Amino acid sequence: MTTPILLTPGPLTISRQTKESMLRDWGSWDADFNRITARIRERLLAIVHGEGTHECVPLQGSGTFSVEAALGTLVPRNGKVLVPQNGAYCQRILRICRVLGRAHQAIDYAENEAVRVEDVERALAADPSITHVALVHCETSAGILNPLQAIAEVVARHGRSLIIDAMSSFGALEIDARTMPFDAVIAASGKCLEGPPGMGFVIVRRAALEQADGNCHSLAMDLHDQWVYMKKTTQWRFTPPTHVVAAFDSAIEQYLAEGGREARGARYANNCRILIEGLAKLGLRSFLPAEIQAPIIVTFHAPAISNYQFKAFYDAVKSRGYILYPGKLTTLETFRVGCMGQMGERGIQGAVDAVAAVLLELEAAA
Repeated sequence: MTTPILLTPGPLTISRQTKESMLRDWGSWDADFNRITARIRERLLAIVHGEGTHECVPLQGSGTFSVEAALGTLVPRNGKVLVPQNGAYCQRILRICRVLGRAHQAIDYAENEAVRVEDVERALAADPSITHVALVHCETSAGILNPLQAIAEVVARHGRSLIIDAMSSFGALEIDARTMPFDAVIAASGKCLEGPPGMGFVIVRRAALEQADGNCHSLAMDLHDQWVYMKKTTQWRFTPPTHVVAAFDSAIEQYLAEGGREARGARYANNCRILIEGLAKLGLRSFLPAEIQAPIIVTFHAPAISNYQFKAFYDAVKSRGYILYPGKLTTLETFRVGCMGQMGERGIQGAVDAVAAVLLELEAAA
């Protein structure tokens, strides 16, 4: 049976070369493995042009582990986090702040609204106790692209620190440490760099990291301690996901061979265009206006078919070789289709064709 292609926000369908990189076992203290870790850290820094000013600190676990680690390490216990909130992953940041006991404040938006720069400016001007802003760059619950550069400039102008959840944008959309002020940008192996899931990383401004000693609520999540140990030994503090790290190294090698961020971003943008145009011809409307739609994942209104149920729709598309993703909106029946990952020989058009065939079946049975 052919493995279905994942049209999700991660994990993604990864290349055969990346999969085969997991066939070798590695010793976690071995010098060859430590060189892999060092190479990954250097290359991730280079993607955002952070050499010389920032450090890349890897961490075991899903992307959320690294989000929590960044907040817990960089926000002092008497700090306060402003969270512009327009989706589930922004809400997760707020929940992490509550669990960690960090003071926080939200600016709430509808699920189809991007963050407004003037709202962030107003909140910072009104409350000098806010020390950090935590922004989700691409809010994948709907697919919104928030205005990162403009927000970064406002936060810097007010002398506060910016933490960026770039989980679904890092490596495909521009983030440049030379021109964009930030204290941390967070991402993971199983997103736009097309590695397997299991490893996150935080790119942190070195001066902010040096000042973070003693902030963290957790031993395992302490990015400062992880960084200090890696500098001293070249090793991870605790057992790393060795197979994932090796495969991620291979995925980054392929990413660079493809042409890096510009090529990866262009491929995803083309996938997004074909997807939206193709499903529009089938009568399926995308949820977001084009000006705030990220080329990462697209939310669609459910088909206007009387017998539509997502589970049956999902199963029928899966039987044709594609895994969709359920909608994450609270007010509307939707489904989501990712634009990332290895799409196979037929590309994203194959997914459009599969959806078209299923819609014909559903309409005939209605």
